[in-house]
Amino acid sequence: MQVPPVFIDVSPEDQAQELRVYLKSLGAEISEEKSLKGIEDDLHKIIGVCEACFKEGQEVEVEMVLNDIVSIMVLIPSDRSENIILAFCQKLIKAPGQKLGLTCLRALWLLFQSLDEHSPMRYHVYYHLILLAEKTDQVKSVFQDIDHLKQQFALCPPTSEQLQILYRLLHQVLLKSNQSEQAAKVMIELLGTYTDKNASHAREDAIKCIVSALADPTTFLLDPLLSLKPVKFLEGELIHDLLNIFVSENLTAYLKFYQEHKEFVTSQGLNHEQNMQKMRLLSFMQLAETNPEISFEIIERELQINPDEVEAFIIEVLKTKLVRARMDQAAKKVYVSSTMHRTFGRAQWQQLRDLLYSWKRNLNMVQEGMKSVTAAQLELLNQQ
Repeated sequence: MQVPPVFIDVSPEDQAQELRVYLKSLGAEISEEKSLKGIEDDLHKIIGVCEACFKEGQEVEVEMVLNDIVSIMVLIPSDRSENIILAFCQKLIKAPGQKLGLTCLRALWLLFQSLDEHSPMRYHVYYHLILLAEKTDQVKSVFQDIDHLKQQFALCPPTSEQLQILYRLLHQVLLKSNQSEQAAKVMIELLGTYTDKNASHAREDAIKCIVSALADPTTFLLDPLLSLKPVKFLEGELIHDLLNIFVSENLTAYLKFYQEHKEFVTSQGLNHEQNMQKMRLLSFMQLAETNPEISFEIIERELQINPDEVEAFIIEVLKTKLVRARMDQAAKKVYVSSTMHRTFGRAQWQQLRDLLYSWKRNLNMVQEGMKSVTAAQLELLNQQ
């Protein structure tokens, strides 16, 4: 998000007095005189009535006022500015209407960018930025991804408790803005903030994380969730059993679970038909891991679909790029060249190791062959 820089030639005290006069002219209950207590008290009074300028159609004037406040605020020593910054954030997130909301979002972003990168207050400003971004449908302009978020706070990382609060908000906001993949990544980060000592207190977060991952139509690698400490504390519960089915079982196992626990699945906000579609894709991946050649008949039987639905299903599988394969309609077969593994355990590491060793042997053979060719050519040249 880009905001224009603000250059003010007058002193902060004179600037504050000009703001007092302007806000009073708009009907705000504020004195035109400077506070005897100093600039900090001036700011408190100004922020307390700054909504007097929040008028539709005057967004340019509003932004000038807010930027003036920011330019004074960043001059206050950090140990004395906490309450002022929080009051400013609280005031801006209450701005009415889309246009004024966007104006306040820009002002808040200016404040965030203007604060020293070592300032712990940047966390609080960012939290309110997310609230305002949700309100104005501008989440993507504030939050890019987890890595970018971590970079923003590299010099002053928030506490674990602060991160948990921020990640919960982000998860909720991202889901509402139809960014389910990003929401799932945020939730995994949230669970990663818990330790062995407090993982048992993350039950609700762990359940939300699992449900989000299961409901996300683009998330297929679910195995990493099982290693998260808060998820481990759910072992033996239905939600953990359901996760295990999506991690390593097939469609038949899911249908059996659903028949026995319909109310539970529905109570989690999960859609049975969407679960079926996802489990069909996962079951096909499982077939592809060990079968380089799969007949349409096997697909019909294992995935419980009608003969006239097979080709359309295979096309959907190929669109996901989870499986690389070729379909032969005449032979009614699918020829698999590669597939993403649903789990990556000891067996998969061993398979990868064997493959790398095979490549190494082949490269050595090529290298030896090249040496032989080079030696032969040199011998010929010497004979000439």
